[in-house]
Amino acid sequence: MTSLHADEAFLEHYQFSHDPFAARVPGFKFFPAQRKPVLGQLHHLARYSQLLLVVSGPRGSGKTLLRQALVASTNKQAVQSVVISGQGAAEPGAVLRQVAQGLQVQQSGVQAILAQVGQLALTGQEVYLLVDDAEQLSEAALTSLLALAAGSAEGRAHVFLFSEPGLMPRLESLAEGGECFHVIELQPYSEDESREYLAQRLEGAGRGLEVFTAEQLADIHEQSEAWPGLINQVARETLIETMLAQRGAAKRSWFPLSLPKKHLLALAVVGIGVFAAWMMQGRSGGEVMSPVAQLPLKQNVAPTVLDSASEAADPNPPAIEFAGANQPLPLPLVGEAQPVIREPLAQAAGLTGAEEADVAGRESAADVHVDESPLPVAPVTPVAPVVKAEAPVTVVQVPKPEPVVKPAVPSAPSVNAALAADWYGAQAGSRYTLQVFGARAEASAQAFVREQGAEYHYFKKQHQGQALYVVTYGSFSSHAAAQAALKGLPTKLQAGKPWPRTFASIKHEIAQAR
Repeated sequence: MTSLHADEAFLEHYQFSHDPFAARVPGFKFFPAQRKPVLGQLHHLARYSQLLLVVSGPRGSGKTLLRQALVASTNKQAVQSVVISGQGAAEPGAVLRQVAQGLQVQQSGVQAILAQVGQLALTGQEVYLLVDDAEQLSEAALTSLLALAAGSAEGRAHVFLFSEPGLMPRLESLAEGGECFHVIELQPYSEDESREYLAQRLEGAGRGLEVFTAEQLADIHEQSEAWPGLINQVARETLIETMLAQRGAAKRSWFPLSLPKKHLLALAVVGIGVFAAWMMQGRSGGEVMSPVAQLPLKQNVAPTVLDSASEAADPNPPAIEFAGANQPLPLPLVGEAQPVIREPLAQAAGLTGAEEADVAGRESAADVHVDESPLPVAPVTPVAPVVKAEAPVTVVQVPKPEPVVKPAVPSAPSVNAALAADWYGAQAGSRYTLQVFGARAEASAQAFVREQGAEYHYFKKQHQGQALYVVTYGSFSSHAAAQAALKGLPTKLQAGKPWPRTFASIKHEIAQAR
């Protein structure tokens, strides 16, 4: 299977709109709470510190996302950001040329760049130099960036290096014991942040955390060491392994050896019987008598049993008399009880398909009782058709049971998206709720909320150009309180992997759906 076909099979099996764990997913933004203090620290050090700043973390730890957040959160009128990459720019000349090009400087030397930085400072603008993959820079390139960070009388640039931990010993060697850089080490996600990260990735692809079991989620958090890049890799491998196992089980399920031993024994006995019948048929020269029993379709017509030889020998064969033909046959329901098949309740009551579904959805709100009293048995009247050489056939008619359906209890008041939006609007944006599940049909969300009670609400959002109705539970003052309430939900709801989220994010989605 080629890589392209494997990707297509992966997307089709889980009904993803795209690969949720791809390295670059358009429009995906996840910035956990623990990264916000780091972002604030970078802004503070850029303003008040004279040192080169290093953001350190392993591959896939979210360094590039933090760099993007730093650029996006700066004041564009007060800061001019120049972003370069260490890939393909290891030599100092390549690095300085990228910086000079970003600042529109003709010469690419350190002094020429610092002179331009000084001119921008006179207009009220600072210069941020942000370098991705800085671990790939040479010592000469790092020396040039340290010189730009140290600055001169004309000005200084704020230099940010986003690098893997292996860069630190090289910088210490270049510093020669001096204090010329400051390191900020990124921390891995917490278990809740890992779940929120996966949930947002899956939601963008049209699914939710239900594609994983609770054990798989715990394994992904542990094996990835809670770094987002590794979370993507381990999660994708987990789903592919599950898909292959399910497909392999489906292919093996038809194979007879997968049956229980007693079923295999029964198949063997049947096979022996078929083989023996085939052998006997071969020995008899191909003449096989096939007695046929059938009910007469008309009166005065008696079916007969003939073999091919006698039919050819005598065109007017004598009628065959049955012993005991004058004796009546035992009647059904006489002497022993026969099972009576009751129709489904909704069909017996004359409900349509839609009404039947509605009755099923309101089991907790409506009491339906069926009268189980003994059914009357109609008197047996034998019908004796004139049948030649055959016993009479008796037809017994059993009256159709009429179940007694008691009126349903009135259901709870209806809910709608407009009233739900008012409830969400009244909640403080900093409070939390538990997102339980999403449904494409509003009736499904309404029925669930109506059945579960006042703590459940739903709102309407737009997802991939279609309406999605999201059910939530409760209103909590903090993330911890919401997480504690999650453990008290019914087991069936916990299987859907509900997760805490703020009302501010929900209000934003409601506004977008209008």
